Amino acid sequence: MVLKLLVGRFVKITEDNMAFWFLFILLLGLATYLMVQHSVAHITRTPVWLLWLVLMTPAFLLSGWTLIYGTKQPPPPALIVSSLFVCTVLYWILFLGGRRVPRDTQTEVPAQASESQPIIQPTPEPLVRPIEPTEETQLRNCFPWSVYYVQNIEYRPQAVICRGQLRTKASNAYQQIKTNIEAQFGDRFVLIFQEGLNDKPFFVLVPNIQAAKDRNTPRREQERLTRPGLALLLVVATLITTTLVGVEIAGASLPPLWEIGSLFKVLSNPDVLFKGLPYALGLMTILGIHELGHYLTAKFYKIRSTLPYFIPMPFFLGTFGAFIQMRSPIPNRKALFDISIAGPLAGFVVTLPLLIWGLAHSEVVPLIEEKTRFLNPDALNPKYSILLALLSKLALGSQLTAKSALDLHPVAVAGFIGLIVTALNLMPVGQLDGGHIVHAMFGQRVAIIIGQVARLLLLLLSLIREEFLMWAIILLFMPLIDEPALNDVTELDNKRDIWGLLAMALLIVIILPLPQAIANFWQI
Repeated sequence: MVLKLLVGRFVKITEDNMAFWFLFILLLGLATYLMVQHSVAHITRTPVWLLWLVLMTPAFLLSGWTLIYGTKQPPPPALIVSSLFVCTVLYWILFLGGRRVPRDTQTEVPAQASESQPIIQPTPEPLVRPIEPTEETQLRNCFPWSVYYVQNIEYRPQAVICRGQLRTKASNAYQQIKTNIEAQFGDRFVLIFQEGLNDKPFFVLVPNIQAAKDRNTPRREQERLTRPGLALLLVVATLITTTLVGVEIAGASLPPLWEIGSLFKVLSNPDVLFKGLPYALGLMTILGIHELGHYLTAKFYKIRSTLPYFIPMPFFLGTFGAFIQMRSPIPNRKALFDISIAGPLAGFVVTLPLLIWGLAHSEVVPLIEEKTRFLNPDALNPKYSILLALLSKLALGSQLTAKSALDLHPVAVAGFIGLIVTALNLMPVGQLDGGHIVHAMFGQRVAIIIGQVARLLLLLLSLIREEFLMWAIILLFMPLIDEPALNDVTELDNKRDIWGLLAMALLIVIILPLPQAIANFWQI
């Protein structure tokens, strides 16, 4: 069980040094607060600190138990499971209770104002001047009746909404109207094309704050977006932390780093550190190629983005992964699809040869149910995953039988984590890569439904396979709404739809256990 494995791992850490446990809680609390503030603060009136407190309660309970009863008496699983369930329910009650009323444009209108009246938001010397009543004729002239017949124009504090009837192909309409808007108003507005709840597409003009900032920002500051020095520093730090974890995975031992003089002992014995490099280099290669797939595809579509940034962590896996930040809006669903699928596919292409090589150099051990657990590199049952079972059989052949488990080579551990990272990113929920993919394939409204169904199915699967419980809980806290592309109406071509379905099939063969009929056929 993942839950017992994680609890046992952290309790072991507290036996070595209690400070590491509280450092983890501190970092987890900070990451959770930033996640809540970034993802849900703008769509609910419930205070961020309250939502954060509810999310962190299980971790606080575990910390309190450790302080009171020590590390020799592990907390009962019922306490952890019940706290997770109660906090999940409470979180959604607080979130939904304070949720702002959604609108098609995702903008908020003051309660005292009537939607039928033009609303001008008073700001002293605004960077971007909103549409004035005298400019409405110019605005209407941007919408030829043969392209998009405007029936109603709504003025909101953050946007101007143009509703009407689409009379040509969505891609042609967006491009022509975008050209007209730029000819009339320059770069004052970003034009967004979305589908309404009634399936009728509408246009939204949003003030182009970024363009105004760029005009007032020196070119030197604009070019600092990538920050290569910071990216390189994080690469080196993550290489160190993953190497230290890799030493433990390889079965070697290091002196406690917090003891005086221990760092010198570690550096003076590089042979031990070299044992951790296969895991470190394998895992960082997989994560780095994943993010480079996103980065290079974003550059292809001329989207401003940062270099990949690694997140070092001195225990557990040695890293919390890597990420890039995109600072420009995504132009259309085609670009959204390509950028989103490039990361998981690139990471998976690198994961496959590393995992196969690692499995071929892994040791086959007897299958003992008490020891074979998901994410247990010392005794892993390959039948936990259809794809893992297939690759294990290809790599090990007749050595692998129905009574076999795997003692994974460090490179195989990195490859197995690469499979998990690929599957987690392909989950069709919210702002995960899989959420972007189904959004690009089916549109925003259908993607929300798919995301909700996926969360419920994973929750049901976790009742049978306890190792998915943590995943299910994490997905429950993720918002289902994804940010729209500028042209969020034009659909994908058939080739991209097929690639999207293949990506979802890859997700299924990674997370589903091997059926017994296939196991019998493969003799494993």
